[in-house]
Amino acid sequence: MYEKKPWLKFYEDVPETLDYPRISMFESLMRSVREYPDSIAYDFIGYTCTYREFAKEIERFAAALAAIGLKKGDRITISMPTTPQGIICFYAANKLGAVASMIHPLSTAGEIEFYLNISKSTFAITLDAFYGVFSKILDNTGVKTIILTKMGDYLSPLKKFGFYIVMGRKIPKISGDSRVRWWKDLMKENYPPAPETKVDTDDLAVILYSGGTTGVPKGIMLSNMNFISEGMQVAEWGKMKEVEGGASILAILPIFHGFGLGVCVNAAFMGGAKSILVPTFTPETVAKLIKNKKPSFMVGVPTLYEALSRNSDFRSADLSCLKATFSGADTLPRVVKEEFEETVRSGGGNVKLLEGYGLTEAVTAIMATPINDYREGSVGVPFPDMLAKVVKQSSTEEVTPGEDGELCVSGPAVMLGYLDQPEETANTLKKHSDGRIWLHTGDIASMDEDGFFYFKLRLKRMIKSSGINVYPAQVEEILYAHPDVADACVIGVPDRVQVEKVKAFVVLKNPSRETEEMKEELMAHCRKSLIKWSCPREVEFRSELPHTLIGKIAYKKLEEEEIENLRAKGEYTGE
Repeated sequence: MYEKKPWLKFYEDVPETLDYPRISMFESLMRSVREYPDSIAYDFIGYTCTYREFAKEIERFAAALAAIGLKKGDRITISMPTTPQGIICFYAANKLGAVASMIHPLSTAGEIEFYLNISKSTFAITLDAFYGVFSKILDNTGVKTIILTKMGDYLSPLKKFGFYIVMGRKIPKISGDSRVRWWKDLMKENYPPAPETKVDTDDLAVILYSGGTTGVPKGIMLSNMNFISEGMQVAEWGKMKEVEGGASILAILPIFHGFGLGVCVNAAFMGGAKSILVPTFTPETVAKLIKNKKPSFMVGVPTLYEALSRNSDFRSADLSCLKATFSGADTLPRVVKEEFEETVRSGGGNVKLLEGYGLTEAVTAIMATPINDYREGSVGVPFPDMLAKVVKQSSTEEVTPGEDGELCVSGPAVMLGYLDQPEETANTLKKHSDGRIWLHTGDIASMDEDGFFYFKLRLKRMIKSSGINVYPAQVEEILYAHPDVADACVIGVPDRVQVEKVKAFVVLKNPSRETEEMKEELMAHCRKSLIKWSCPREVEFRSELPHTLIGKIAYKKLEEEEIENLRAKGEYTGE
């Protein structure tokens, strides 16, 4: 069925295939520089940079990195919010043929140590505010140089002063670490130009992180071609080059996230658009940005769109600027979609909130709803050059239209594999009878006669809370480390605000300690080691946990019980 590509009739003026240059991401960006030298590449809290200026910044930092020892094949961990320094470093490293390992800047010391070691990073870059966390574990890693930058490095004098008064003065002074190099100093020096480096389009370029069947985050190896193809597909799907006055996109999702890096940043640059960098956000800040910056495109998670619909700044803004809005990372509830679209109409706009589908193993989005062909419950159709089909579980046999099975995808955005995990790679990337390599997503879906896909559920045990991946096994490991915990199970519970919230079921060694104070203690215990999105929002004590016939904790039974409880309260209307 996939060979017929029934979805092509909904492409309208989107071509079936694109001409991907077999070059590096840096070289691909330079194409946009030559085509749009005076267009704004990015806007960061009022600081704007043209494509020509952006290229100079990248060249300068690449020269600095080369001078202090970064070379082809080296790994550099980028632990930054969505800022100019983060994206300049990303492309500068790529120019040198180095590999960028992207991690959450609010990661705990233990998580940072894990990521630095799994990636074999010898360089790292982060904000000065996060140096204290890094310093605790650097001696346990192979990092020889850590580059520090300040939030104020790209702020106007007035905004820099405001940041210093509110937060900057609280950041401890840093001295006595010979591994530290400062961004500002590196960018001031006149280093010789970076040496010409041969970077192949299929070379490993980026490591992102996701969960797997084990529940432990693992590295996803992505090539230059993965990012170039996905970026060009998104830019073409959104017709970024055809927006009058130039397209712009709010970079709300962070650059350690495939969606934030692949769509909000890289795809924007592939299409000559302006990326409006948002280092931290709340619905309130996003509403004000839309009101003041008037972006043409916005990508976010369902919880953001729900909050915007209720925000007074957003509701009072002229929303005619919006050309397309897309929702990803979580299932989009129909009520959220309808409320948002009605709010935009009231503000003079006329856009559909369209759902898409993607996964980090293919950079991010690889299919989306056509702008003029919405179908309820569908995540859309594949992008140009991406193939998708639904097969019977544990097989390669394609099912009939309308039948549920495992979603498989193939095409130029599909990853190289999992970092140092050949067995897991072999279980996920499989050659089918057509000779193609197919990514078995672990997601249950169906496809209708017209080629529209419908996401049903994840086979892998992972929680999506406010668009962030939460790995239950990781949370459980922390809970088990508490001296009072005998048994624990973590699940995702449907929640209107977060889509899924993290809930922990705990069996204590001493039942007499089952108090509200103990619940708070366990949640605080998790906060010491886990990023806040991974921490349980609720703890329930049990005398025992349900088990399967072979002795494993029956987490699905707990999920079913929670849904039944919510349904009885009238708080759950799903299937």
